[in-house]
Amino acid sequence: MRNVLASLQMLKYMHFGCLLMHSLLQVSYTSWFLDAFNYAIASQIDVLNLSIGGPDYLDLPFVEKVWEITANNIIMVSAIGNDGPLYGTLNNPADQSDVIGVGGIDYSDHIASFSSRGMSTWEIPHGYGRVKPDVVAYGREIMGSKISTGCKSLSGTSVASPVVAGIVCLLVSVIPENVRKAILNPASMKQALVEGASKLSGPNMYEQGAGRVDLLESYEILRSYKPRATIFPSVLDYTDCPYSWPFCRQPLYAGAMPVIFNTTILNGMGVIGYVGGPPVWHPSNEEGNLLSIHFTYSNVIWPWTGFLALYLQIKEEGVHFSGEIEGNVTVNIYSPPAPGEKNTRRSTCVLHLRLKVIPTPQRSMRILWDQFHNIKYPPGYIPRDSLDVRNDILDWHGDHLHTNFHIMFNMLRDAGYYVETLGSPFTCFDANQYGTLLLVDLEDEYFPEEIQKLKDDVIYNGLGLAVFADWYNVESMMKMKFFDDNTRSWWTPVTGGSNVPALNDLLAPFGIAFGDKILNGDFVINGEQSRYASGTNIVKFPEGGYLHSFPFMDSSESGATQNLLLSGMNKVYSPILGLLEFGGKIAVYGDSNCLDSSHMVTNCYWLLKKMLDFTSLNIKDPMLFSDSARQDKTLHVDNNQLPSRRTDVNFSMYSAVVNKELICRSDSRFEVWGTKGYDLHVRGRNRRLPGYASIDLGRGLNSTRELPLKRFEFSRMKDDNSLGNKYLGYLYSDDLDFPVLVASHWLIPAVVAILGLVLLWSFWKIRQKRRRRRKGSFVIRSAIP
Repeated sequence: MRNVLASLQMLKYMHFGCLLMHSLLQVSYTSWFLDAFNYAIASQIDVLNLSIGGPDYLDLPFVEKVWEITANNIIMVSAIGNDGPLYGTLNNPADQSDVIGVGGIDYSDHIASFSSRGMSTWEIPHGYGRVKPDVVAYGREIMGSKISTGCKSLSGTSVASPVVAGIVCLLVSVIPENVRKAILNPASMKQALVEGASKLSGPNMYEQGAGRVDLLESYEILRSYKPRATIFPSVLDYTDCPYSWPFCRQPLYAGAMPVIFNTTILNGMGVIGYVGGPPVWHPSNEEGNLLSIHFTYSNVIWPWTGFLALYLQIKEEGVHFSGEIEGNVTVNIYSPPAPGEKNTRRSTCVLHLRLKVIPTPQRSMRILWDQFHNIKYPPGYIPRDSLDVRNDILDWHGDHLHTNFHIMFNMLRDAGYYVETLGSPFTCFDANQYGTLLLVDLEDEYFPEEIQKLKDDVIYNGLGLAVFADWYNVESMMKMKFFDDNTRSWWTPVTGGSNVPALNDLLAPFGIAFGDKILNGDFVINGEQSRYASGTNIVKFPEGGYLHSFPFMDSSESGATQNLLLSGMNKVYSPILGLLEFGGKIAVYGDSNCLDSSHMVTNCYWLLKKMLDFTSLNIKDPMLFSDSARQDKTLHVDNNQLPSRRTDVNFSMYSAVVNKELICRSDSRFEVWGTKGYDLHVRGRNRRLPGYASIDLGRGLNSTRELPLKRFEFSRMKDDNSLGNKYLGYLYSDDLDFPVLVASHWLIPAVVAILGLVLLWSFWKIRQKRRRRRKGSFVIRSAIP
């Protein structure tokens, strides 16, 4: 079976069932797990451990079956993955809110280097991820039994997860049977684990979650447990560093893009719950009125969990305020009465905020990071940025300031810069507030209005622009295709490491363009040893700018062929770094791997700082602006020689721009565009063979013991243009701007189900007629003498 092996082990623990599932090798089929999950539901298992995972959180059959598992009151525990210490590497299903995601620590209570880190990344195109893992447990050098005989030492989150599953089983066993059904469910168990966990002193919330699992503390919570709803995490404290990283690294200030904190609602009162009205902010003092909070949340909480996202901003009247703001956010949750009860169950969730505020920094120290034009796996096959890495074909870590660019974020903060995240088109921000717009490793296209606005912002408003591109070569992309056994189709990258044709359109007004070479090699600039890893070259640059070239090997398909023909000339000088004054300051570089902690060989943080010093502060490093680097003539190629877009890819399937409407047409922090109509055609899970699926970003429903009355819907505020409506607005929406998804998710299955029932009824009628005919023949024959 294609050298794929999976094992299913069953364990009956005391008088309740625990199901342990573990993939011995690294690939298995989604259908195998669906069969196993169905068996778990039919067997009425209490606790299920899953020591497998993959980056594809949009594998619809798998994800919905997990919802069905937990909706049937099965507590699922799952390993978050062994892709640490990289951030944004959570595996599914551990990244789901209804699943207890477990990370690993060693016996010194340090986060194991292999343990994956948060945040969860499937929300990034709409806002900001959630805190995961939920808890951590010992997962390094744990003694376990061999399959044959004896013991061996085991390490991994696949080991830590069964440790927590065992703790859950023990907790289940001490709850009296007469009250077990009344209080025990996936939400109440997660509440007991996260509230009873011991917070470790060093790691942040995206490394340890609530902390090290504590059996005795969780037992005490369950022993006196009353069904209730809570928020996890229940505290956001800017003074609690490093646990509250990244929030504690950058204070709030007036005029900034919103800071998003995405929490999980745990509803221990029932599998379904409802939010009884908008959340309310209760400041502890007068200064708290300077804080403006917009909310998005799931009106319907199912199964057992929902989300509450906060968008934190300081009002304009707080532009000079310095100090702390403290208070509580409350939200009321209610659930239908439990069996034997008459009254609706109600609970009030409390989230405590303690925020640090400073006067608004000067423009030159404010940097705007473009997150909107980033496309990430799994909606499409997004290839890795460094082609030297062979064991990880996907760029799936989120490409966010707080995932694989988190070290860069810390460096910028240490350098005194304030970094804000732009989750909308360029038409939605005021360039006069920022020193530099930072574009790193972007894959999406740009609206014509964005291109025009950026040109005006740079030329007339003095906005600095810093661009880090990556490789783009159509021939090399075609060589990276592979055949998917599940879908019986060929997969090719939807773009390169970055979308160079789109970047060239954006930079065309300034006379700058990148080429399609894939350059590799070491070089020295300004006394710093650097590595160029699958970066691209600059092919157009204006006279009067400063351009730096170095000898590299071209590993693109065309370049590799040419190098073989040119005996003894393996390396050629290629321009990779350009600096230009064009009203505002522009700095471009052809490689982003030196900023990305995923597969970094050497970093170029020093270069980023010098580029920002130039674009924001007009500080010119003598080595970068030497006379030898100054262009005395224009570097030029014809436009028909620039990298071209692929015509065999329907890019609108993955893009937030192509065939989409530009809604935000004015500079406003409160008019932020979500990915309306974002069509997600995705492949199956890595570590399970891939397979297409289409998913509605609302949560679909399967047959359960207790079903919601309606789909999750996004709670809209009074102002339709508010930040809360458009920034995370389509995460759980009933928006019919998802025609393809709604059709694929609801209409088609419904039609198929109806046709199936009609066919079954027809077959039944035919069979009944045949039965009656056989009976009649028998009676007649038996009556004949």
